[in-house]
Amino acid sequence: MAKQLNLIQNGQVIPTALHTEMQQSYLEYAMSVIVGRALPDVRDGLKPVHRRIVYAMHELGLTPDRPYRKCARVVGDVLGKYHPHGDQAVYDALVRLVQDFSSRYPLLAGHGNFGSVDDDPPAAMRYTETRLAQIGNEGLLSEIGEATVNFIGNFDNSQQEPTVLPAQLPFLILNGSSGIAVGMATNIPPHNLGEVVDGLIALIDRPQLSDEQLLEIIPGPDFPTGGEIVGKEGIRDAYTTGRGSIPMRGIAQVEEVPVGKGRQRRTAIVITELPYQVNKAGLIEKMADLVNQGRIEGIADIRDESDRDGMRIVIELKRDVNPQLVLHHLYKQTPLQTNFGAILLALVDGQPRQLTLKQLLQHFLDFREVTLTRQYINELSQAQSRAHLVEGLLTALSHLDPVIEILRHAPDGTTAKISLQNELNLSDRQADAILSMPMRRLTGLERQNLQTEYDELTSRMQNLQRLLGDRHELLKALKKDFRALKKKHGDVRRTRIAGSSSVTTTPEEELLAETPSTEEETVLELTQRGYVRRLSVKAFQRQNRGKPDSSVSTKPEESSDAVNQTLWTNTAQELLVVTRSGKAYTIKVGDIPVSAGRNAKGTPLVTLLPNAAQGDPETISAQLLIPEHVEELSLVMLTQQGRAKRVPLSEFTNLTSRGLTALKLKDDDELVYACPAFIGQQIVLATSGGRLLRFEVDEDQLPLMGRAAQGNQALRLRRQERLVGCAVLEADNHLLLVSERGYAKRMPVTALRLTNRGEIGIQAIQFTAKTDNLAAMSAALPKTEVLLWTNQNRLARLTVETVAIRGKDSPGDRLFPLNSGEKIATITVLETSTSSLETD
Repeated sequence: MAKQLNLIQNGQVIPTALHTEMQQSYLEYAMSVIVGRALPDVRDGLKPVHRRIVYAMHELGLTPDRPYRKCARVVGDVLGKYHPHGDQAVYDALVRLVQDFSSRYPLLAGHGNFGSVDDDPPAAMRYTETRLAQIGNEGLLSEIGEATVNFIGNFDNSQQEPTVLPAQLPFLILNGSSGIAVGMATNIPPHNLGEVVDGLIALIDRPQLSDEQLLEIIPGPDFPTGGEIVGKEGIRDAYTTGRGSIPMRGIAQVEEVPVGKGRQRRTAIVITELPYQVNKAGLIEKMADLVNQGRIEGIADIRDESDRDGMRIVIELKRDVNPQLVLHHLYKQTPLQTNFGAILLALVDGQPRQLTLKQLLQHFLDFREVTLTRQYINELSQAQSRAHLVEGLLTALSHLDPVIEILRHAPDGTTAKISLQNELNLSDRQADAILSMPMRRLTGLERQNLQTEYDELTSRMQNLQRLLGDRHELLKALKKDFRALKKKHGDVRRTRIAGSSSVTTTPEEELLAETPSTEEETVLELTQRGYVRRLSVKAFQRQNRGKPDSSVSTKPEESSDAVNQTLWTNTAQELLVVTRSGKAYTIKVGDIPVSAGRNAKGTPLVTLLPNAAQGDPETISAQLLIPEHVEELSLVMLTQQGRAKRVPLSEFTNLTSRGLTALKLKDDDELVYACPAFIGQQIVLATSGGRLLRFEVDEDQLPLMGRAAQGNQALRLRRQERLVGCAVLEADNHLLLVSERGYAKRMPVTALRLTNRGEIGIQAIQFTAKTDNLAAMSAALPKTEVLLWTNQNRLARLTVETVAIRGKDSPGDRLFPLNSGEKIATITVLETSTSSLETD
């Protein structure tokens, strides 16, 4: 190593701090990505790879009137001449320029398989063929040349490439663009050509045009796949600030479709258009998964009947299902409704800038004005040069005899040239043109053609000088070009814009038109399987629900689902839902769909949560109606590892759709119980081993904590033990204990010694068999009904009073015989209140 270091002579090593070198290198890399790869130019709307593809095809002569050529040839030219990167990256960019479902106005025309909305991959580049589309050739390349735009050397200086194409239309917003650079990203939606041209013309006529006036001309994006934009707030934000979230929906209608020969027709939801960039096959798979998981009810079949004539996804519904309610859940839980996060970021003079719509259009107009000026100057120069030569030819033809005499007596061409210049007062170029003029130009017809050409050149020069000398005339010509392009390439808008900005309630408003907007009394029923039903008070009273039956049977029966919680509330209250991951969400009672009838299954509660919280229905740990006055009420949370935490309930009011982190959990832990509590109440915890721990709810045992805290250890669990119950109650209450083998007893809370949090607790039940465990523990409130669920999905009902009161040393009494292998899985004490919480 020392010998190698000695090879480096003095002065060849430059000491540099590592952080300085890393900073400089990273900045160079970042700018390379930003300027040379990921972001489009505001002038022609293209990234370097797209610009190089289009220019390479122009050089190959792949115009719309020429035959298609293999994409492999195009990719090879782009790689070899301009873009020294991977061939797949170039081909992917080329494919996107062809796809009519990705670009509103494709710049290339393709022949072969270029993918589909089902996210099918395109065929290999050796199979597909391409050429320039009419709008791409005319709108980007018809004025290409060094006179209109600047050219630079390619990566090895063997070729020249344009720094920007002389675009005649703002393709940046016509086709949109998306890209992720270093520390920034762009996502520009496509727009309608006719509307954009109208906006450009209005901006030329009225440079002080306001954003609101521009919004009237360009109402919003126009996606190639159609669909519907919900509301205008997101559009307004994107156009006025450069950033906004635009909600999009697919187009769906309700139809009656035949379901088979000789059978009745059935109601179906038919989807004919999808939101932009939504994968059709993925959407259908997502819908099928939600149906299989039970998170969307009422769907009998899903079919894709799309063909060459258009898209058609048929969602066949079951009988007596409200299609608007199903459609509401499809919008809420699937990509049938999604948001387009618009970021109008582009390169302006080589620098990334976030632009408003007006700024974006103005930058294009400035570029177009400069381009036209350069083009007209070049045309004027060429016309003047040609007119000068034609003028010399006409002078020679007017003095034909002297010219012939000079040529006859001149000893050589140089002498003849000098003589012509002296005799006829011609320039050097004019004399050369006369000497090279063929004899046929001496005919009368050719002389007339030269005179006609000279007159046309003179008129053209006058017109060009007028355009260059008067900016008003230049802008008039620019508007004329815009109108011609609109007439040739414009089409009707594909994407509808709905007036309402409500994304989640519009379908429900259609379904529940009879629901008053003012606060009203209502009843919520929550079921064992995670469904929620909302009933009017009259409908609930007609069903005679909510009253315990003293003669219920203790014989288990096959169970489908059962109501385990009834809450009397009003439409203005909020239902707090806490998940096993420690997140809390609120649902306004008025936003819960009204159940259609007495036997309605209801709505899965999990489907009313944001998408981020919608996993398996078992994700919900507890649900609670938040009372109007929550100042003294707190929420006690307990994890499966025995950690407890108390948080003021007031922190869970007025939550946003993102929810709130109520408890920070370890990777292998989860929230299992959440109970409302007042200071002075007592909490009892139970383990599967039959141990119970009782302590006070106060600042010493359960101090209030912040949302990021993990909580304190409330109960030490032995190996193979788990928590099976948590109850908040008063000192004069009773507890209900049920074992897995069907033994049950009641015991007073005072039978348990009042201890401190973190202790091991006391054994409160003796098991008749070593394999028995405590299945559940709950508060035994008077005149309440208890549901017992077995692991074989059987349900038994009994009232609390039928369970005998026993001491700590008793196993309790057997309620009913169980089948072989059958165990009590959990119990539910039915509640009917205005503020109650499911905790078992």
